[in-house]
Amino acid sequence: VLAGCAQVRVTERHFIRPDAAGTTIENRLVSAAADLAVAATGGATLNGVLLAQPGARSTILYFGGNMFHLDQHGAELLPVLSQCGTNVAVFDYRGYGRSTGKPTVDNMQADALALFDALNARFPGRVIVHGQSLGSFMAAHVAQARPVLATVLETTATSAQELVESNIPWYAGPFVRIEMEASLRQVDNRSAAARFRSPTLVIVAGQDRMTPPRLGKKVFDAIPRQDKQLLVLEKAGHNGALRSEEAGAAYCKFVRSL
Repeated sequence: VLAGCAQVRVTERHFIRPDAAGTTIENRLVSAAADLAVAATGGATLNGVLLAQPGARSTILYFGGNMFHLDQHGAELLPVLSQCGTNVAVFDYRGYGRSTGKPTVDNMQADALALFDALNARFPGRVIVHGQSLGSFMAAHVAQARPVLATVLETTATSAQELVESNIPWYAGPFVRIEMEASLRQVDNRSAAARFRSPTLVIVAGQDRMTPPRLGKKVFDAIPRQDKQLLVLEKAGHNGALRSEEAGAAYCKFVRSL
């Protein structure tokens, strides 16, 4: 790097890493969740679960991070989200875990809309979209285009460009030129946030080295609504930000206020 300018080409495969053929994930899901399947473009099927609760007033549609697998992480995730008394729906991305097809930015965005539409048909006007890390880009894409009840963006970032730049050491920055694949250049959470039409909670983690807190705060600042909230968890890292009792209480307070 110090010998001259380095060019880094960033493609979708740096952000989207589907399972290799024949991959199996240990099934540790809670038995109370019912299986769901939603047809998607190109003949793909998006498979997931719905954990329904008596008297629930809303349903959380959760989009996980890049390495999220329903059967691997669902047993830990579902109790965290369902403690607020809501229904919770979680799906594998296409090409991950239970879901078929090949993921790209375009079809993952289309899939996110299809999942929301399927749930909103079942629970009209009562669906909250919640995305963590990579999933925050899916949740934001839905929130700008659909009448969601509310939006939660957890350990989010502004854009693929700024996310890559934030992970380049300061001393190397002047020597590195980033070439971003066209499909990634159009992914911009600040642009999406500017079109939100519902209450929003942005969760940033103080110890997050993957999506630094300042990027999440930029997304928060772009939301043009008064009913937005910023939850700063100083001791949390990139994953599992809601595991602490304090974080869970703040999350549930937001969800129950809707």
